[in-house]
Amino acid sequence: MKLDPRWGSHLPVLIRMVELTDGPVLEMGMGAFSTPILHWMCFDRGRTLVSYDNDDGYFNTSRRLQCDFHHIYLVNDWNMADIERPWGLVLIDHSPAERRIEDIKRLAHYAQYIVVHDTEPENDKHYRYSEIFPLFKLRFDYTNALPNTTVLSNR
Repeated sequence: MKLDPRWGSHLPVLIRMVELTDGPVLEMGMGAFSTPILHWMCFDRGRTLVSYDNDDGYFNTSRRLQCDFHHIYLVNDWNMADIERPWGLVLIDHSPAERRIEDIKRLAHYAQYIVVHDTEPENDKHYRYSEIFPLFKLRFDYTNALPNTTVLSNR
């Protein structure tokens, strides 16, 4: 598993959104940055955290954090991920790239807030986020760091 420090560019937004929200947290795509941060922030706040990934490496590294409040799942088919239920906060940072908009559509009316990583315009050819942005009433773009991060909400 390769690691690039720039992959943590969503942390300022993610940390702030954990502080501002309540309810269960969903992580779509585990990582060396988001998973431990979400784990300890949810632990400290008594929040349920559910993490999904389709990558054996991220799953095997992260599953050491599995406990009563943190449920960790390996999926072969993202359609089988049990995500269509209420969430206080969702992180979208999984692969393949084209799958992200499908899961954002699934979550649009279940999540209070969705934090989406890799949203800079030049990446739209890969992620096609421009197709799902109109589904949301509110949008905030964090452009202080690359890759960019966007927060979406219908609340």
